[in-house]
Amino acid sequence: MDTTAATTRRLMRMRLGCCISGVLVLSFLLPSALAEERFYEFVVQETVVKRLCQTNKIITVNGQFPGPTIEVHDGDTLAIKAVNRAQYNVTLHWHGLRQLRNGWADGPEFVTQCPIRPGSSYTYRFRVQEQEGTLWWHAHSSWLRATVHGALVILPKRGRPYPFPKPAKEIPVVLAEWWRRDPIAVLRQSMVTGAGPNVSDAILINGQPGDFLQCSSQETSIIPVVAGETNLLRIINAAMNSELFVSLAGHKMTVVAADAMYTKPFETTVVLLGPGQTTDVLVTAHAAPGRYYLGARVYASARGVPVDNTTATAIFQYKNAAAGAGAGAPMFPAMLPANNDTATATAFSNSIRSPRPVKVPGPVTQEVFTTVGFGQFSCRPGPFCQGPNSTRLGASMNNVSFQLPSTVSLLQAHYGRIPGVFTDDFPARPPVAFDYTSQSVPRALWQPVKGTRLYRVRYGAVVQMVFQDTGIFAAEEHPMHIHGYHFYVLATGFGNYDPRRDAGRFNMVDPPSRNTIGVPVGGWAVVRFVADNPGVWLVHCHIDAHLSGGLAMALLVEDGKTELQATVPPPLDLPICGL
Repeated sequence: MDTTAATTRRLMRMRLGCCISGVLVLSFLLPSALAEERFYEFVVQETVVKRLCQTNKIITVNGQFPGPTIEVHDGDTLAIKAVNRAQYNVTLHWHGLRQLRNGWADGPEFVTQCPIRPGSSYTYRFRVQEQEGTLWWHAHSSWLRATVHGALVILPKRGRPYPFPKPAKEIPVVLAEWWRRDPIAVLRQSMVTGAGPNVSDAILINGQPGDFLQCSSQETSIIPVVAGETNLLRIINAAMNSELFVSLAGHKMTVVAADAMYTKPFETTVVLLGPGQTTDVLVTAHAAPGRYYLGARVYASARGVPVDNTTATAIFQYKNAAAGAGAGAPMFPAMLPANNDTATATAFSNSIRSPRPVKVPGPVTQEVFTTVGFGQFSCRPGPFCQGPNSTRLGASMNNVSFQLPSTVSLLQAHYGRIPGVFTDDFPARPPVAFDYTSQSVPRALWQPVKGTRLYRVRYGAVVQMVFQDTGIFAAEEHPMHIHGYHFYVLATGFGNYDPRRDAGRFNMVDPPSRNTIGVPVGGWAVVRFVADNPGVWLVHCHIDAHLSGGLAMALLVEDGKTELQATVPPPLDLPICGL
């Protein structure tokens, strides 16, 4: 294993190579005609706020919670300088941006970069390429994303219209969770005791809990509308650990996009979003002028697991409809489902389709069948062994509980050929086949193995991944996110995946394209993509309590044969661990 000093010398040599290739980097980032270069400074800092009758110190960007909205056009080039004035290490991730050949800008800590230390800075440089819609950005270190997050809105290229009539207004709706305690302290307590982390104390809409929580009604978020106008709500689930139902009293919503990919429009009274997912909906203000609740409530797919049972509200307020006037007090969204309504969750997810027929890549040249679920580590009874059945709670994919390195990032180790940081032997199938969704999985299968094991993918391969939930400890829906890629969701289902039976259910005509897919509770999901983006890309559950427990792996996508099929050199200011 390299020493920290030797690792540092290797990385400095990488940087010298970067200088030699500087012209290539500039060529990669050069924007096309009509595109712009956009510059931002994000200062990560401690900020004092008050929620639920209590004053808290939280970590924010530029003192804002939620953080600043970035609005750009497809084709624009961004340079975002992250200045860390907080007490914690931090990185930033641009969720859903493909970062073609440029994993250095992706952001997950110790995967594509070392963290930005307190008092340091790093400039994320990237170009938006052939993407438009609603994405978001967030911290990708520890649990900082609880309060370090914001909207990333990608408008069509200049001069290009939406595929629907231009809305009167476009309004980000950012959903999140709130803890009375410091979220980092909540995580640390869980990591020490081995028990699951405490659930949040409130759900938020645009930073506020709404009318039904203590000391909150005066700050409830207001969405102003004008009768007869159609507005676009850009809904983002930035919650740490909760899938969320969203409903609007007295109005229907027309879904037009999900995860920054346009969809076949459909009407609904309920939207479901897993952590990490986004959904764009058009809403026409056709009701009697008044004030109507927009509500959000947890979808709790797991049985017997504690959840935040609060309901967040914002107010959809017609112009000139003050409190007590017009239609009177706000109306509760009567269609908001019960928090265990799996049928409604499934129906919504299955309604999402691509707007037109697509060419699904094939034939498959590499396939991964991976379990996603919990595990339990044996330990000596005591204060560090307070998980279920006197164990330490964990999570895994194919029985591997993912461990991050601490001396260098995975992408740096791959690019610089630094040995001893990871292995590339992540299993393409579970080590033992069993009845995955049984409620009585043998205890011998409950303990995973810790490791930093990547799965090697050939450039240009057609990759199919099957995510299979398990019944170990508890079955639960897992929102699985693949960095660096969008993928086609060919099918989802309940029970154990059977390729002979279930391949016939694949949607090969108009499957949705997503970056985060909810693997149904006690079920499976099949996704497919072309490996056209070289680098190291994290694959993980976007419920952070599960990610912290090891529910992740990474794809190592090899370079192709040409320079335009290879990872670009690292930037000069890329953070180095240990300095």
